[in-house]
Amino acid sequence: MSPPPAKLPLPPGARVPDRALWLNGSLVRGEAAVLSVWDRGARDGGALFETLRTYAGRPFAWQQHMERLVLSAAELGFPVPPAPARLREAVEQVLAAEKLTDAVVRITVTRGIPGGRPVRAGAWVEAEALGGRLWAGARMRHPSGDGPAGSRAIVSRTPFAPGRLGRHKTTSRLAYDLAREEARAAGADEALLVSPSGHVLEGGASNLFVVRPDGLVVTPPLESDVLPGVTRACVLALARSIGLEAREGSVSLEMLRLADEVFLTNSVQEVLPLAEVAGRPVPSRDVALRLLAEYRRLVALG
Repeated sequence: MSPPPAKLPLPPGARVPDRALWLNGSLVRGEAAVLSVWDRGARDGGALFETLRTYAGRPFAWQQHMERLVLSAAELGFPVPPAPARLREAVEQVLAAEKLTDAVVRITVTRGIPGGRPVRAGAWVEAEALGGRLWAGARMRHPSGDGPAGSRAIVSRTPFAPGRLGRHKTTSRLAYDLAREEARAAGADEALLVSPSGHVLEGGASNLFVVRPDGLVVTPPLESDVLPGVTRACVLALARSIGLEAREGSVSLEMLRLADEVFLTNSVQEVLPLAEVAGRPVPSRDVALRLLAEYRRLVALG
């Protein structure tokens, strides 16, 4: 009988979170949540993930997240991931085990361990309380009491070229993570990523919108290899439904500097106005707050 795998000592002060996860069909907790080093998700960063928010225990925009996951898996040649219905059951199991309702859920699907026929994808589902994942600008209320205070963002100093993989939510996140560390070091919530040609693309963990002085709402085009965010698509549709002129278009650094509003979207922060970009106070947040109200109305409808 083979001896059990040796456990590496944790660094001083570090601990394994004592949270329940669904891993390859079973609920596990803490140190039992182990992925083989032969899995290509662990070994090569070959994995996809979806992060979504649950409201009163219900995942919002579930179908859209699953469509993006399945499409990316097909385009990148992944083994077939677990069926969306199976993943939905896993989400419910993890929420129940952690006694969570308003939460952030992450679903990760890996390329699995090569060699078998067929190769099976690895998968796990985890959840954590919403409060720990909200940025400071989303947690704090504006002095008027009207909506979030708004976040601070910097412009990353490192030119960013996402390439084809930028269209997919892969776990190969080092460039994005380094930009977000740059933001944290500056006391900001987010870092905006800029192409070598000087076009602002997206945030390290968000999509970008600007409101020009003429009222046009602009978000960088998918052709620039930004992530096709689920909340981004929702907000574009909502903007048009309430009579705002909204479209995809290039966002230059000059446009960013002159914008009346700048706001970010993702599934956790929802629609988040920026109070400051690269040290410049952003003058308005009216459009962002209108869209946030519409977004939450949509959430309430289920």
